[in-house]
Formats: sequence, C-alpha cells, structure tokens
Amino acid sequence: MSTASPSLAHTRGFSTLAEERTLEDVPVAGMIPQWLCGSLLRTGPAKFEVGSQSMRHWFDGLAMLHRFTIASGRVSYANRYLHSRSYRAAREAERIAYSEFATDPCRSLFKRVQSIFFSSQIPDNANINIAALGERFIAMTETALPVEFDPQTLAAARVRPYRAPGQLSTAHPHLEKATGRLINYAAKLGPRSSYRFFAIDPSSGQARVLATLPVREPAYMHSFGITPNWIVLAEFPFRVNPLRLALAGRPYIENYRWRPELGTHFTLINRNTGKASAPLQTDACFAFHHVNAFEQDEDVVVDLCTYPDPRLVEDLYLDRLRRGKPIARAALERYRLTLADGSVSRQALSEQPLELPRINYGRCNEHSYRYVWGTDTGPSGWTEKIIKIDTITGAYTVWHRPGTYPGEAVFVARPEAEREDDGVLLSVVLDSATERSRLLILNACDLTELAEATIPHHVPFNFHGHFAADSRLTTQPLHQD
Repeated sequence: MSTASPSLAHTRGFSTLAEERTLEDVPVAGMIPQWLCGSLLRTGPAKFEVGSQSMRHWFDGLAMLHRFTIASGRVSYANRYLHSRSYRAAREAERIAYSEFATDPCRSLFKRVQSIFFSSQIPDNANINIAALGERFIAMTETALPVEFDPQTLAAARVRPYRAPGQLSTAHPHLEKATGRLINYAAKLGPRSSYRFFAIDPSSGQARVLATLPVREPAYMHSFGITPNWIVLAEFPFRVNPLRLALAGRPYIENYRWRPELGTHFTLINRNTGKASAPLQTDACFAFHHVNAFEQDEDVVVDLCTYPDPRLVEDLYLDRLRRGKPIARAALERYRLTLADGSVSRQALSEQPLELPRINYGRCNEHSYRYVWGTDTGPSGWTEKIIKIDTITGAYTVWHRPGTYPGEAVFVARPEAEREDDGVLLSVVLDSATERSRLLILNACDLTELAEATIPHHVPFNFHGHFAADSRLTTQPLHQD
C-alpha cells in the first residue's frame, strides 16, 4: 500500500518494474463488450537504473512491452523487456551502454561522433510507440532503428524490419491506406543535413525516399501530419546544430536551443511529386503531437497540442517528476494554412487542455473530424483525467477518479459503428492506493465506465500503444541472428 503524500502518490509510476509475468486470467469488474476482441500492445520505459547508474529523464528508461488481450469478456496480460540492442548491451555490461534522450554514458569524443553518424552506435531503446507494418509489429523510438517483436510472446527479433534514411526519426508514422505502407520522417545529419520523408513497403521492409528537404539546423520533431495530397511538416524553433550533437559532450536533447525569434514554419510536401511549398511562418510554439490534418477548400488545416515553449522537456526529468513538480499543459489549437497568400491563422479549439491525443484514426485521419480523446493533469500536477473534446463546439467531457492516474486513451471503434465516437477507450491506469495498474475500458461517447481488469503490480507510466484486432495477431516467424 502506498504511504506517499497525496501530492506524490503518482510517483510510483516512475519506478522500475523488475518482474516479467504472464497472467492467463486477469480479474474483471464490469462488463466488457462482446465485440471487443484483440490486444492492446504498449511500450514504455520500465527500467530506470542499470548497475550503479540511473537514467535522468522519463524518456530514457529501458523499454518494456505490455500486452492486454481481450476475448469473450475475459482479459489476459503479459509483459516483457524489449530485448533491443540497447537493452542487451546494458544487461551484459551492467551499465548504460548507449546514449539516450537525456542520459549519456561517459564516452570518448570518437565514440560520441560514432553515435551520431554511424548506425552501429545508434540506440534502439524503442520505448515510445508501437505500429503495425503489414502483418508484423514494431516498437519505435526517435532514432532510425525500430525493433520488430512477436505480438503474442513479446519476443524481439534480431534483425531490423527497416532502417530509416537518417539518424533521427519519429515514433508516429502514418498508414497509407491504399497500399499499407508506413510513411515517416527522418533527419539525415551531416555537413549537409536534410529532412527525408520515406515510405516502408510492408512486405519487403524497403524504405523509399519520397522527398528530401535541405536544412541547416534541424528542428526537434516528434510527429507530423498527412492529408490526401500533402505531408505536413511543422518546424518549431527548438533547433540543433548537428556538430554540437557530436562534439558538445552533452546528452542528445540538451544540445537543442530554443530560438523563438525564428517562429514556427509549416512546409507542405506534395505526396505525388515530392515538391515542397515555401515555408509558411507563424508565431513560435512547441508541440510533441499532431492530432490530425485535412484539406478544406483550398486550405490545409493542422491541429496540434501546443505549448508556448519546450519547458515540458525540462518538466519530464525524473528528479523533478519524483518530487511532484507539475508539468506544463497543452492547448488544443488549429492552424489554417493558406497557400494562395502564404498566411497562417491560429485558433483555440477548446478551453480544455489536452495531451496524448487519439482520434478515430481509421475513419478520420487525413479528413475532417469532430472528436479527439486525450489526457490532462489534475491537482497532483500529473495526468489524472481522460478528456473528450468536440472540435466543432469546444465542449468537453471528463473522466476522473481520485487517486488514479490514467495513461493514453486508445480509441477502438465498434465494428458496425456509424458514429465517429461509437466505440471504447482503453487506458492503463495506476491506482496509487494499491500500487497496482488496471486496464480501464470506457464508453468513448460519454466516458462512462464499462469494465476494468486489475493486474497485481504497477505498470510504469508509458507513452503510446496500438490495438490489434484478433485477425491481425497471426504470429509471423521472427528472424534471429
């Protein structure tokens, strides 16, 4: 039982989970809809100490996979550390072996340069997101090296599903519905750096570059947008000199500099030709997450969860989180890009802050939409609420249960749904009183509770996940070295 003060009750979510378990029958309270069959797959940081060393930032923890499988109203669970190259090296050496987001092992100048410019030294601690690549599943981080894994056993493969054409990438690729390809972004660093958008063939794993844009000082980008005709690149003025990454001797993210005088630039890349528009400029802001993008008349509409600056990056250092320091809150904002005159307009969509956004992706991505689900903080300064926002009216609905701390709410549509919000939300919630986590199932329409399944330990707070229907869970053979 937790003895932490109320303001620190959530900090159990920033502690290491050592156990790996398989639970065939997790106790369920409430009624799970019979149509809901499949697995919620999640990745996230779960080990924050290696030998005598400690990770410095929430984004740094070694990745663990979690699987909640739902079938016939029952729930099973499994978790397993992702046996990436970074994890294996740390376990064998009993020290942090690869550079992470804000934690850098002591290395020579030669090793630092290698870690930026040579793939053999790029970390692959895929603790941010999961995506389906055809019939395969991959875990991703912000480097060029995803890790394939078996969705049933959670065992990792020893060969790459693909290599991005650069050193940095995003863990938020987009699915091209017509072909099944994944579209993603990479930053190629060097004397002549560039942004590269590329597509991954789901069967061969081959990466084909769709567009290349030269850049002198790349911006930090966690995600991007896509419409039927455009790839939407949002460059926030949080930028890095590539040489600084190699030579400064600081962890990766601490080499970026906030330069608000540069403003935020939106660039539209034609999906058919690869040609880019001239950048459209607006006031400085920062964002991790694109919500959606779509075309309306002759304009492109881009919705983001924005901050006035990148202070959130600082808020997520583990020493601050464990002291209970409140984190910054994101505003749901709409940017309208008008190519005809190069103008950008900005509009708040609701007074309710929102982060970790999810939409009815299969139905609405690339198109106009009405509803977005996400999270927001509470009195503790940490995530305590699940939010639904109507982007047309600005109205919002809130789920909140005192003493509990929900993660990202993943939307799953009912198979015969006619309404955009007809489905459920799946969220992994930490109960601070019992120090156990549960899978919470909410009605996506009104956020009423349908069911919950509690496991006998905590799940460290994580970032993103993917729901795979039963038909997608046919295990593919995993290649080994």
